[in-house]
Amino acid sequence: MSMLRGARLDDASEIARLSGELGYPASAAEIVTRLTALLDDPVHRISVVEAAGTLLGWIAVECRMTLESGERAEIVGLVVSEQARRQGVGRTLVDDAEAWAHALGFATLVVRSNVLRDASHEFYRRQGYMLRKTQHVYAKTLDAVS
Repeated sequence: MSMLRGARLDDASEIARLSGELGYPASAAEIVTRLTALLDDPVHRISVVEAAGTLLGWIAVECRMTLESGERAEIVGLVVSEQARRQGVGRTLVDDAEAWAHALGFATLVVRSNVLRDASHEFYRRQGYMLRKTQHVYAKTLDAVS
C-alpha cells in the first residue's frame, strides 16, 4: 500500500536515488542541504509517494515570479521509480501539485519536460496538459568567484 505525504529530511537518500534514475545524480548530503532550504518555504511543495519504506516517486512544485509573466505555479521536478511507472504514482503526485497550486489561487500549473523524454510528454498529455512552446536551454560555466 503506497502513501502520499510531504517530503522530510530523512527522505534525502531515497530522493537522491530517484534523482539519479532520471539522470540528475546528487548525494544524500546535497539533497539534505536542498531540502533544508526548501521544506519550510511556503512557495515550495515537495511530496513523495512511499511504500514499505521505499520512495516510489517525488514531485517538487513552486510559485515563481517572473518579470514577463508574473506569478505562476510550476512543477520543477517529478521522478517516478522505473519499477513503479504506470501504476498511478505520477498521477497521484501531479494531482497533489495541482491541488496545492489551486489552493494558492492559481488557475494554471506549468511543467517543462526535456524534448528527449517522450514517455513524459505522453504522460503529461494524458493528464490534460497542453504543449505551449518548445525552447532551448543554454548554460555557461562561470569562473569561480574568489
